Amino acid sequence: MKFTLSWLKQHLDTDASVKEITDKLTEIGLELEDFDEGELAPFVVAHVVEAVQHPNADKLRVCTVDAGTGKTFNVVCGAPNARTGMKGVFAPVGTYVPGTGVQLELGNLRGERSEGMLCSERELMISEDHDGIIDLPEDAPVGMRYVDYKGIYDPVIEINVTPNRGDALGVRGVARDLAAAGIGTLKPQRTQFEGGQGPSPVSVSIETDNCPVFYYRVVRGVKNGESPAWVQRALEAVGERPISALVDMTNLMTLDQARPMHVYDIAKLQGNIKVRLGQDGDAEMLALNDKTYSFDDQMTLVTDDRGPIGVGGVIGGESTGVDENTTDVLIEAALWSPTNIARTGRKLNVHTNARFRFERHTDSQNLVEHMGVATQLVLDWCGGEAGELQVAGAAPAWTKALDYNPSLCAKRGGLDVPADRQREVLETLGFGVQVKGDDLFHVSVSSFRPDIDGKADLVEEVLRIVGYNSIPELDFVRPTNMPQSVVSDEQRKRLNMHRALAAHGLNEAVMFSFCNSRTAKHFGWTEGQNADDRLRLANPISDELDVMRPSLLPNLLEACKRNAARGYGDVALFEVGLRFHDVTPEGQKKSVAGVRMGAISAKTWMADEAKADVFTAKADLMAALEAYEAPAANAQVTRNVPDWYHPGRSGALALGKNVLGYFGELHPRVLKAMGIKGRVVAFEAMLDAVPEQRKKGATSTQKALLRPSAFQPVHKDYAFVVDEAVEADKVLRAIKGADKKLIADVRLFDIYRGPGVDEGKKSLALAVTLQPVEATLTDEQLDAVTQKIVANVSKSAGGVLRG
Repeated sequence: MKFTLSWLKQHLDTDASVKEITDKLTEIGLELEDFDEGELAPFVVAHVVEAVQHPNADKLRVCTVDAGTGKTFNVVCGAPNARTGMKGVFAPVGTYVPGTGVQLELGNLRGERSEGMLCSERELMISEDHDGIIDLPEDAPVGMRYVDYKGIYDPVIEINVTPNRGDALGVRGVARDLAAAGIGTLKPQRTQFEGGQGPSPVSVSIETDNCPVFYYRVVRGVKNGESPAWVQRALEAVGERPISALVDMTNLMTLDQARPMHVYDIAKLQGNIKVRLGQDGDAEMLALNDKTYSFDDQMTLVTDDRGPIGVGGVIGGESTGVDENTTDVLIEAALWSPTNIARTGRKLNVHTNARFRFERHTDSQNLVEHMGVATQLVLDWCGGEAGELQVAGAAPAWTKALDYNPSLCAKRGGLDVPADRQREVLETLGFGVQVKGDDLFHVSVSSFRPDIDGKADLVEEVLRIVGYNSIPELDFVRPTNMPQSVVSDEQRKRLNMHRALAAHGLNEAVMFSFCNSRTAKHFGWTEGQNADDRLRLANPISDELDVMRPSLLPNLLEACKRNAARGYGDVALFEVGLRFHDVTPEGQKKSVAGVRMGAISAKTWMADEAKADVFTAKADLMAALEAYEAPAANAQVTRNVPDWYHPGRSGALALGKNVLGYFGELHPRVLKAMGIKGRVVAFEAMLDAVPEQRKKGATSTQKALLRPSAFQPVHKDYAFVVDEAVEADKVLRAIKGADKKLIADVRLFDIYRGPGVDEGKKSLALAVTLQPVEATLTDEQLDAVTQKIVANVSKSAGGVLRG
């Protein structure tokens, strides 16, 4: 929301400085977004100490200029009135001169150095006078900004308005808040026209609930010329192009009163106006933005006998737009459904000031007042004769009142504000306050504040106006009898999992809980199925985020793609969150997922860079599950993985039929569909599938007692020949099962194929660690363990000890 200082002062009587105003705006929740002092701010009053003839040019003078900075500037000037002793307006090097469109640079004219410019009024765009430079009175203070000297300082203020504050999308609403905060007094509303003679030659009918009320009035005999200069300056300052008096009136009402309006040229209307939904056979409409649109049966249209002449609350049509030949107009002020406008604007990809305000709710009760203001502006600027006010439909009823105890401000907000001050704040903000006792207000909520729902909202209004900075700072003293804070098992396990994955070199990401439907189809979401299709969002914030995510991977992959596009090809990310199977609470599943793309270690003189592969993803998954206290070591590796994984370079960890997670390379088909080049590995852990641990005699937060062995471990290597199809994990499990008490660790360190091993076979070399706990192992005990290992491997995997 942009406005100029002079525009604000049309509604606010104040002597506050610009800094006081902008600081207060941020304090009351209308955060200052930008501040532009204007193009004329760098120009200063200067004294021409000396002006002498240019040695190499008859029509130029070389001036020595004092701009009040403590040093003088050399300026070459061609103005006929440049002379010694005069006061003028000076622009130093680097200044943008609006009348020329040029930014001044250090110059050299005919051999003389020029360090700035003495300006004419046309160069400052304050008039068309270009016969000479500005000649100021002798008493003009040197060094003073010209805008301050002339009283034309009019900076542009831009604020960030939250979606609930539709009333602050008008300058008057901003002025009302500032007045409540003590920055001046709110001035009376602009002059309103009342009365009118003669009925309207055009009638309006409404055939949809998307437009509850439509006020309109005819003004005959207007002359549509230029709007007043102050209006044009105000619109230009905030980025709007002045067009004509009638169009500028609607733009002024939109920005000034947060009331989007429209005017129709009656001579261009064919028949009466009808507000209805789009239908088959509707013609395309050329809009005021010179673009053509077609419509569906969900869009609210304003039509005449020809067809669409406007999209309700979004944009008007060119066919009935006003121009310099317009003499009779129909002024419209209507209410429109915010939801319908949002949907329509998104489908048509139209962004207008009207749509922006209607989506955030406009005041439903002051349309008559605003019609009066708009009519008076038309009469003042264009002349003419106003007809009677007409209405189709009816404004929705508005009654909202709250019983409010002023003591709630101290209880809930921590600031004790006197009841009289609270009443003053609420009344200045537009609320009606009836005192029903020493400790009770009956507060009528204004129709322009539909976001006020409860007593806590009134406390917030008082606090933001009085100032959050006024809340006293208090030291928090922990009582000695207060127990230490604790976390639940779930919180503790999650925190450990976050730390473990970070220790593995992954960066945590926090993504949206929705993703693109085109991408979701590659991760298990199927459009058209009842349960799945309900995961499509009815009102997505973006066309690219239109379904609830079936997996955490799609958004992480999009992040990888964005990083790669910016030259960061080595990416390692993880996220903990929910994935969605259906719309029921049970369909929300706790998950953690991670992706790696590119290298996991940089290339050095000692070694080549290491690329992430299927084993990297498995290690990440194991780290996540173990930190979450899942029995990952007991899980079996299977090949039963979803189709978004590479079929030969992926796996799943499962406890029987209970799948704990997936890991491996992602399928090239999926990566190609998402526009990702190269290889990406990923893992997913299903936290809901982790079985709860049952511990006897201890709480689940306690760790088992550490019992280190006093005896030296024994390390033995074995090599088993197995069929090519046998997975190494099967052999590892067979060895571990030979003696679970004695065998502490089994590790695969080599796979051999070649001479000495039959075709279709492979040799697996494994290191086994035996950890005695009662006594040092004898040779007989070692031989017995070896026999058990060989027997288990032979039985489970068909392996034989390699000779």
